[in-house]
Amino acid sequence: MDYAAVLKQVAEAVEPERGSGRVANYIPALAEVDPDGFGMSVVTVDGACFTVGQAEQPFSLQSVTKVMSLTLALEILGDAFWARSGREPSGDPFNSLVQLEHENGIPRNPLINAGALISTDVLISRHGRDGAVAAILEFATEMADGEPVRIDGRVAASERETGFRNAALANFIRSFGNLQNPPEDVLHVYFHQCALEMSCKGLSRAMLYLANRGVDPVSGRQVVPERRARRINAVMMTCGHYDASGDFAFHVGLPGKSGVGGGIIAIAPQQLSVAVWSPGLSPQGNSLVGSIALEKFTTLTGLSIF
Repeated sequence: MDYAAVLKQVAEAVEPERGSGRVANYIPALAEVDPDGFGMSVVTVDGACFTVGQAEQPFSLQSVTKVMSLTLALEILGDAFWARSGREPSGDPFNSLVQLEHENGIPRNPLINAGALISTDVLISRHGRDGAVAAILEFATEMADGEPVRIDGRVAASERETGFRNAALANFIRSFGNLQNPPEDVLHVYFHQCALEMSCKGLSRAMLYLANRGVDPVSGRQVVPERRARRINAVMMTCGHYDASGDFAFHVGLPGKSGVGGGIIAIAPQQLSVAVWSPGLSPQGNSLVGSIALEKFTTLTGLSIF
């Protein structure tokens, strides 16, 4: 497959749509991002990399990092993690409190905000507050294999200053006994995690282990057991795009995870990982142009888990 040619066709196809959607202006530091930005990167399981557009432009990963914290939390707790988080689609917005009331403080899945707070709490129990931030940064840096990774302190501060709903989620979960650490510590780590900054090129490289049965095919490192890689992909498939997860599955047909920074990572098992960035969002908080680009990509390549 000539992925360079495919990406060129994708970029041409989405050009009229660039700038569509609304940037995440409820986080002040993200409100300033150029809505016309677009980049895309593919890394295959044999380590070949193909890019188009602003694929080396760093952007705020936001909720894409939930896949990383989930990976690390599962390494610590194994299947016991699922006693504290469900794995069903929410059908509600990513920051909804409604289901927590009915489900006794157990988040519907680990890829909504409430569920990601559980993953973060697990990391704090193992590493401490500052150690948990360091563990996430270290994991992302190692998996990106030399591509730049950093935590944007300005974005983290912006998250903290406006994160009242996340604070409500953390305190509500704690009221049910499903957080083991102080909510303020969990929120500190969560806000810094969301402020992790990478490029499409770095992100597609970092997530390659999920396309290769849990093994980083370049380094040979077994990042997670094969069974766990399949489970993480399954949760991404059903829950990775909040209340638009079914729509993403219908149009793209790959496991994926979005973030309000405009990034999306998608996994074609045994084939490749593909990252796209375009900051204009749909009402559900997913990259509008990014979703269109991935649909065009899977149409041209025939890649789909279905």
